[in-house]
Amino acid sequence: MHRKPTLEKISPEFGSSVFVKKSTSASADSKAFWHFHPEIELVFIDKGSGKRHIGNHLSYFNNSQLLFLGSNLPHNGFKDRLTQQGSEVLVQFNPDFLGAYFFDVPEMASINILFERAKNGILFKPKTKKRVGKKIQKLNELKGFDRILLLIKILHLLAEAEDYEILNAEGFVFETEKQDSSKIDIIYKYVNTHFKQHITLDEIAEAVSMTVPAFCRYFKKSTGKTFTKLVNEYRVVHATKLLSESEMSIADVAFECGFNNFSHFNKLFKEMTGKSASKYRKGLTNLYAT
Repeated sequence: MHRKPTLEKISPEFGSSVFVKKSTSASADSKAFWHFHPEIELVFIDKGSGKRHIGNHLSYFNNSQLLFLGSNLPHNGFKDRLTQQGSEVLVQFNPDFLGAYFFDVPEMASINILFERAKNGILFKPKTKKRVGKKIQKLNELKGFDRILLLIKILHLLAEAEDYEILNAEGFVFETEKQDSSKIDIIYKYVNTHFKQHITLDEIAEAVSMTVPAFCRYFKKSTGKTFTKLVNEYRVVHATKLLSESEMSIADVAFECGFNNFSHFNKLFKEMTGKSASKYRKGLTNLYAT
């Protein structure tokens, strides 16, 4: 593939530093595209067949596969790869999601080496695939601390595995699509500055010199979410900060964060945090009191 890869923006769910998604043949997104991202990617497909295009490597797989892709390694999203009974679990996280130096300690040396090895793409063979696959599927069922603990265990098992193949043995050098990368940066910076106000699609599309339809397609393709959802996430995150650091009423917090409808704020806040704003604040009060 000769064209330059596009930067994909990975957005974990609210309150999480690790993105985990399980797909089946019914829910899988068939709109694959040539892309890269700074996040490390772990892919486990239990049943299915399809094409691998990772860096310079191109091959086909049948039945199942376990892949580990390092930071900024271009790849094409898999499509038409699942059987009716098959599923795929996708896990993505920043190399320093546990802190800048967590994996530099002696106990994590093998995982640090794994991360370096993964920059060329790793395909694990049946023994490790069988041993680790179910644990990766379990990640989709866990949240918070339990998910992080299991992920570290999985990384340790992959680091100790000996049955694997490096997909780009000579390494892979590529040029990013700078224009697309800068567009994403402009969008996020704009939202960070203006999320308290109403941001129209015309306004944000103009900021990156695109038409509204082209912007909507580009943003959804690059981030996996709508622009409205991104703005609402910024607002809810800011609301959690105000609820913990100020004595403002919840209604005032809602309006301060850019919501002009209090019931809409309550609905979105609960969807993203799992609690109403009042329960969220009460939980913080109880935490500080203990």
